[in-house]
Amino acid sequence: MSSSLLETLATRVVVADGAMGTALQAHDLSLDDFAGLEGCNEILNVTRPDVVRGIHRGYLEAGADAIETNTFGANYANLAEYGVTDRIYQLAERGAALAREVADEYSAPGRPRFVLGSVGPGTKLPTLGHAPFATLRDAYYDQVRGLLDGGVDAVLVETCQDILQAKAALIGARRAMKATGRTVPLLASITVETTGTMLLGTEVGAALAALEPMGIDVIGLNCATGPAEMSEHLRQLSQQARIPLSVMPNAGLPELGPDGAVYPLTPDELAEALSTFVTDYGVQLIGGCCGTTAEHIRLLVEAAKDLTPAPRRPRPEPGLSSLYQAVRFARDATRVRTGKGPTPNAP
Repeated sequence: MSSSLLETLATRVVVADGAMGTALQAHDLSLDDFAGLEGCNEILNVTRPDVVRGIHRGYLEAGADAIETNTFGANYANLAEYGVTDRIYQLAERGAALAREVADEYSAPGRPRFVLGSVGPGTKLPTLGHAPFATLRDAYYDQVRGLLDGGVDAVLVETCQDILQAKAALIGARRAMKATGRTVPLLASITVETTGTMLLGTEVGAALAALEPMGIDVIGLNCATGPAEMSEHLRQLSQQARIPLSVMPNAGLPELGPDGAVYPLTPDELAEALSTFVTDYGVQLIGGCCGTTAEHIRLLVEAAKDLTPAPRRPRPEPGLSSLYQAVRFARDATRVRTGKGPTPNAP
């Protein structure tokens, strides 16, 4: 089914699901549910698959075209904190298999439901020396191999905060595809903070210049902020990216309430904002991140029925990227003559 994901994106807006992490937090899960590894959401793929299935079903009942696997933290950095890095493949494969099982229940002729393999950034940034690049790359290889064996239709490297980390994930993913003999679309989604750059100071143009040449099929934005803060960055991607665009914002910027963080953006407000992104910037894949619920997705699905992505005429700017900025190649029409002139001292 993986090839038809890109085919579907070419014909209509595809709606992905909403948050997994905050949805899990809404359940009254015990330390036993986490097998003593409190906060390790990926272990629930083994200990409480019923809870994970229920969240997937909620989004599919709301009409989502695609669901993400519960594998955001099934990587070296996260699982090392729990001492279970030897379970990367197992937890990734189980998460993919659960999502595949539920998606197949809701798939119908002419209406496939896709599974996106979620690959998160972890807590170790190679640019800052937190972990060796090769260690992260090889762990992402194990994770994506599990996702592919579990049946995902695409791999989504999301919430990218460090360009070097994103490259490690993308290279690991490509190696896993080669090893398993399964090639699926590869999506990359960066996170832009309220500062206007990625966590380490990378501008959106630099991220595009660094990641698009790696053969990704879709690029987009997710997490950190709501849609209002993403608009200008998405405009830039729309103008310059050669490939389809995705956007999955939080339900606004979190506000601290008496019971913890609250995400203020209503389902109506999210649907209105993302509809504008589709009609103004030509975004083809929309969904939600932290704080978004099945009701947010239900209204996105309703809105998407009447939406046609704006035609895009990207104007790529050839250049190179540093960690922080993209440097565009300057074109100089000055004529330069080369050749050997008279040599005064020649015999």
